[in-house]
Amino acid sequence: MTAERRNDTDPKADPKVSTLAYFGTELRIRREEAELSQAELGRRTFCTHSYVSRIESASRVPSEEFAQRCDEVLCTSGLFARLWPVVIEHAYPDWFRPFVDLEKDAVSIWDFENQVIPGLLQTEEYAQALFAAAHLSNADELVAARMTRQHILESNERPRLWVVLDENVLRRTVGGPHAMASQLWAVVQAADDPRTIVQIVPFDVGAHASMDGPFAGLSMNEGADVVYIDGRARGYISAAPGEVADYHHAYDLLRADALPPRASVDLIAARAKELS
Repeated sequence: MTAERRNDTDPKADPKVSTLAYFGTELRIRREEAELSQAELGRRTFCTHSYVSRIESASRVPSEEFAQRCDEVLCTSGLFARLWPVVIEHAYPDWFRPFVDLEKDAVSIWDFENQVIPGLLQTEEYAQALFAAAHLSNADELVAARMTRQHILESNERPRLWVVLDENVLRRTVGGPHAMASQLWAVVQAADDPRTIVQIVPFDVGAHASMDGPFAGLSMNEGADVVYIDGRARGYISAAPGEVADYHHAYDLLRADALPPRASVDLIAARAKELS
């Protein structure tokens, strides 16, 4: 038990620090009450001893499946399944969390990116490479949150998604050729759904309407549209009618400059083949 007890002194495991730490502390308490070692809990939940250890020390985000299996093994009446969405939600920065909440109720999402694939279409490997490049201490937590956020595209009542990408996004090889090719094929597959439109603004357009950076907008069934404007340190959300209208106009100009959807998907597939 020495290695397991050593986690108690890890400041990241303080339940007052984060919801992730609270999850880990509750898991340790319930596991010890059941008189199970980390290795035994790992065996019963189909994961490794180190995975359990990292979750208890708040250095790894649990998967939803793991949370559900812990409830079954530890007979906790759904405690960890209820905690899991809270852990994921609080992985987002405070200033981005309201956008994620609004995104769940949007009828359409319109997104422009000039450097990376949008979060809603990222593969796990691609997202991991992005966060690793930024040397973020909570990269695992952020990747898990990003993958969870994509669930809104899996429901029957999902929003329509329109994505415009600068061709630069296709040319920047994130995570190596294999990871990038897999990511591009994932975008091609996403575009098979008629509710998802992807367009590419090619290099030969030259300057376009959003050279200053990415943004995303939400059109709501009830209430005003909102726009999220990204930034280096942090982004911000605006529902100011004039600002939202300005970004709607910029988006219309970007779509006008972009290749048609079919030609855009063909370009993405061609780039994926180059990397494969």
